[in-house]
Amino acid sequence: FRYVLIAMEALDQLLMACHSQSIKPFVESFLHMVAKLLESGEPKLQVLGTNSFVKFANIEEDTPSYHRRYDFFVSRFSAMCHSCDHDPEVQTEIRIAGIRGIQGVVRKTVNDELRATIWEPQHMDKIVPSLLFNMQKIEDIDSRIGPPSSPTGGEKEENPALLAENCFRELLGRATYGNMNNAVRPVFAHLDHHRLWDPNEFAVSCFKIIMYSIQAQYSHHVIQEILGHLDVRKRDSPRVRAGIIQVLLEAVAIAAKGSIGPTVLEVFNTLLKHLRISVDFELGDRRSSAGSATFSTSSKESDERIVQNAIIQTIGFFGSNLPDYQRSEIMMFIMGKVPVLGTTSQSLDTSHLGDLGTRRIQIMLLRSLLMVTSGYKASTITNALPPPFLDPLLSPSLMEDSELRQLVLEILHNLIDRHDNRAKLRGIRIIPDVSDLKIKRDKISRQDVSFMKKHGQQLYRHIYLGCKEEDNVQKNFELLFTSLALTTIELANEEVVIDLIRLAIALQDVAIINEDNLPMFNRCGVMALVAAYLNFLSQMIAVPAFCQHVSKVIETRSVEASYFLPETIFKDKCNLPKSLEKHEKDLFFLTNKIAESLGGSGYSVERLSIPYVPQVTDEDRLSRRKSIVDTVSIQVDILPGNNTEDKVDNTEEITFEALKKAIDNNGLEEQEKEKRRLVIEKFQKAPFEEIAAQCETKANLLHDRLAQILELTIRPPPSPSGTMTITAGHAHYQSVPVYEMKFPDLCVY
Repeated sequence: FRYVLIAMEALDQLLMACHSQSIKPFVESFLHMVAKLLESGEPKLQVLGTNSFVKFANIEEDTPSYHRRYDFFVSRFSAMCHSCDHDPEVQTEIRIAGIRGIQGVVRKTVNDELRATIWEPQHMDKIVPSLLFNMQKIEDIDSRIGPPSSPTGGEKEENPALLAENCFRELLGRATYGNMNNAVRPVFAHLDHHRLWDPNEFAVSCFKIIMYSIQAQYSHHVIQEILGHLDVRKRDSPRVRAGIIQVLLEAVAIAAKGSIGPTVLEVFNTLLKHLRISVDFELGDRRSSAGSATFSTSSKESDERIVQNAIIQTIGFFGSNLPDYQRSEIMMFIMGKVPVLGTTSQSLDTSHLGDLGTRRIQIMLLRSLLMVTSGYKASTITNALPPPFLDPLLSPSLMEDSELRQLVLEILHNLIDRHDNRAKLRGIRIIPDVSDLKIKRDKISRQDVSFMKKHGQQLYRHIYLGCKEEDNVQKNFELLFTSLALTTIELANEEVVIDLIRLAIALQDVAIINEDNLPMFNRCGVMALVAAYLNFLSQMIAVPAFCQHVSKVIETRSVEASYFLPETIFKDKCNLPKSLEKHEKDLFFLTNKIAESLGGSGYSVERLSIPYVPQVTDEDRLSRRKSIVDTVSIQVDILPGNNTEDKVDNTEEITFEALKKAIDNNGLEEQEKEKRRLVIEKFQKAPFEEIAAQCETKANLLHDRLAQILELTIRPPPSPSGTMTITAGHAHYQSVPVYEMKFPDLCVY
């Protein structure tokens, strides 16, 4: 072998001495010699050939070589990377030689005009797995993440893992738009083949290296590839899918701050689709194992929960890192996917999942939405809560259980709280001095005032109905209190303050009268909520007489009925009263006292005497749950008749609220306003066909009535070309040409 060593040394010196113009005739002979060495079975000769090739690879040539190919060298160096020699030292030496050889091929070809050849799939399918195979030997994976490291020369030469990683980074750094996918796809094949998604530490490490090594504008290519692979593996075990999603999270965390291209909606759409698939698998396993609670099934269900949590975490992290204009679009997109009553076909299909599956999907999507809205600061509340977003969010379909209602309220808090006051209001309590909280607030803008005029009733209604639910727990009451307090801080002018007081008094009536047969804990909880809120509100508007009345009621309660205060009722062991009917008025907040106190400070208190009644929506009539329609039923006729023959039966159910309205004459005006509002709302939201049919019926009715009132008669013309005479009562009108009477209804009107 000494002759070979001498010959290769001579070749190397000739190679280094050649000028770039005269190197081409010599290269073919040289590469033929290197190939002979690599094919030999002697490790020393293989290393010798590799070293000579690396020296050649570092020489820059002026002109490209159109006939030279490196297919053999790619195959041979890749095989050397997988050396399994029985001697560990020899094995490491050959592997290092193989990695250095691959590095030489990459350097030689990427600087060549024919560099596209190295990026072909048949080459990448050998190069990338060879590098990953050696990178798996890294002992401390966590230390390998982040931007490229710079180990010393000695470490590179001695450690195949470090050398392979640096080669992998260099390869990815040279990748361009057209060949990025060819470099990434073999990574998935390697991870699948070696089952490295569960556990997925190495997979996460690989993709962090990829994301930090490629050019930032190509990040969305990698994300698209991960999403595509998730689709391919959608039938795999939950832990494998969770591993892929966690890799996606890490990739998104790096790409979200840079260019993510057109993949924003695609990321969310794919993740939401897999969320539905995961819930489907979970419920399918539960149904198949009904009656036989096996350990494997429960374990698989918990694995599916891992997948779902990983999806939610990814959605939330990605969404919260987007700029505000994109985040608002994503909020609308996710809300559009939530299955609620009356939504369009864009929501996730849950028809085959049943009620339990639909509820699971609703909870998962709302949890995702909660993470996306975290930290979102809109300039106006209208931008944060546009009608297409607010209407489904406050839908009765999302009030079916306490967890759903909690998520909806927390999402509202994220969007309403623009001055970060929520942390100061955490927990429901009687706040002795609100000024100690140092609450931040700005003057209410015109846009916010307009929003409350249009949508305030929706917010009040949601809070009102949320308080009447039997399955409320302490957290529900805490969130309801925070909702009222944030509305007061961010959106309350004098008119809104009066509405909020009416709402609070109505909630107090709910607890006292108990038409809904609520448990005693819920009734006391509502009373405590009203006390905590009115205490907060009275200090915020700083009307001394109002503060005095509220403080007096709270002091009386603390002595005689402490279970009406949040500090007592929400303790673990609280003695509840048997009934609330025997309590004195001193324990309740009285409308007349509040009206007196506010009236003296310039507030318009006329509306305080009108009991609050939540608005009725069309969705209530379609909803399966008990709604406000069951309490107050209002039938609205567009044109109630004056004629006894055509009188419309316009009735109301006889309930406590209805009787209360009938006794109070001042409530009549409010009723008329409510009826007019319902008519307007019906024309805005009802289907066109329904409105057209109803208007046609009313038009016919009006036509008949006008004919009766005016004694209108239409005399037929004597001939087709004649005229038609109209008489109304005793008045005689001028003749009208026949062609103008083609639409007699129109002429009559």
